[in-house]
Amino acid sequence: MIDLALQTVPGVADGLLPAAVLALTALLLFGIDTINPKEDSLALLCGISVGGSLLALALAGSLLAAGYEATPVYGDALMIDGTSLFFTLVFASVTALVSVASYDYLRDQDYCAEFYALVLFAATGMSLMAAANSLATAFVALELTSLPSYALVAFLKTDEGSVEAGLKYFLVGALASAVLVFGISLVYAATGAMTFSAIAEAMVGAGDVAGVLGLGVVMIAGGVAFKMAAVPFHFWAPEAYEGAPAPVSGFLSSASKAAGFALAFRIFVGAFPVEMAVPMGVDWVLVFQILAVGTMTLGNFAAATQENIKRMLAYSSVGHAGYALIGLAALSAGGPNGNVLGASMAHLFVYGFMNTGAFLFVAMAEHWGVGRTLEDYNGLAATAPVASVAMTVFMFSLAGLPPFGGFFSKYVLFYAAVESGFWWLAAVGAVNSALSLFYYSRVVKALWFEEATVPLEIGRRPVGLYVSVLAAALGTLILLPLFGPVVETAQTVAAALF
Repeated sequence: MIDLALQTVPGVADGLLPAAVLALTALLLFGIDTINPKEDSLALLCGISVGGSLLALALAGSLLAAGYEATPVYGDALMIDGTSLFFTLVFASVTALVSVASYDYLRDQDYCAEFYALVLFAATGMSLMAAANSLATAFVALELTSLPSYALVAFLKTDEGSVEAGLKYFLVGALASAVLVFGISLVYAATGAMTFSAIAEAMVGAGDVAGVLGLGVVMIAGGVAFKMAAVPFHFWAPEAYEGAPAPVSGFLSSASKAAGFALAFRIFVGAFPVEMAVPMGVDWVLVFQILAVGTMTLGNFAAATQENIKRMLAYSSVGHAGYALIGLAALSAGGPNGNVLGASMAHLFVYGFMNTGAFLFVAMAEHWGVGRTLEDYNGLAATAPVASVAMTVFMFSLAGLPPFGGFFSKYVLFYAAVESGFWWLAAVGAVNSALSLFYYSRVVKALWFEEATVPLEIGRRPVGLYVSVLAAALGTLILLPLFGPVVETAQTVAAALF
């Protein structure tokens, strides 16, 4: 039925199916919960959520592999192309991992259907953010992602830390949305357009209002930087990630962050082409260069001082946002822009597996009653060697050590920056990556080389969490031989944006 409805608009059905599957799966979960609200159906809810995510993943992957042609739909409000499908792969993969892990995490919780539905609605909004081709659509998709995210962070209603984190996240998010809307209004006042291509065309004659346009662009950059958790818009992230359920922390730090980058790539490449914006004095590339350096440096230095594992991973995710920002900070008129932007996309793809897996390991430790400090992880490998091997893979991959996936994604990203003439960005990234090895290795040392301070009794092994952690580790390792095709695909679809 859905396929037939979408077929009424030529060229729309296939491209919109992944997002439609995510949305319909969320509605199906609500329907089941409405019919049988008191039935113990966690396994069914989890199965439907995972099934919908994997179906969306398969659809996006098959369309991307088939070389889906860019198709504007709904009056150019959305652009379904390789970039939107590539990012949908990231969102669907993380959603599937989080859904499996949440089976154990939600076993003693109420409102399980609502939890899974919120995750899928947020994933739907992320898919639309990656396909946005209008500032109005971009804002609506951003809110569709943000509103469920606020509720997910505050999901543990009896936990003061979760409720406080959700409230802080909501207040800061509302402020960021207001800044973004104000920026959109200024851009519309200067250009009289909302779709990205129309804004780019209107910039030709907007020299007399370049100041208004420039202010609008800076405010839009601030709005999307909030979703990326880029400095100085990052201060919500450590509080939200620490207070939220660990699977939600992994979901937000991986999928939500990637969605922020997808939206930024769309807006700044499509609406404000660098070859037109910089000569007008609207140098948004400089803005992202400052954000990239500040985000990398502050994120890694802050992570190095943390004893709490979740806060360390939160600041680590801030640092990785700085690496990914090189994709925008190294753009130039006439440069190999598709290569550097595609390298950033490939890094976000690898990051989705290794960072989500790290947070899911923390969720497993919380399930066992292990504390959140480094000292609490001492000797954990003696009791849970398989899971500790997976965590070691995540830590070394996040640090960028060979031969793990994070090394290859960082190498390609830094090489693309040098190729674009921004060797100093690559140098800053390399120095920060070396610094990150210090705090990532502390986790590995605690797991394998430190003596446990107290005896640890694991008891029942959570099947869902084990499956998701091992799947994330396997995904990180599988990307080693497959990274070549991944980065080639990312650079190909990124080049089509220019």
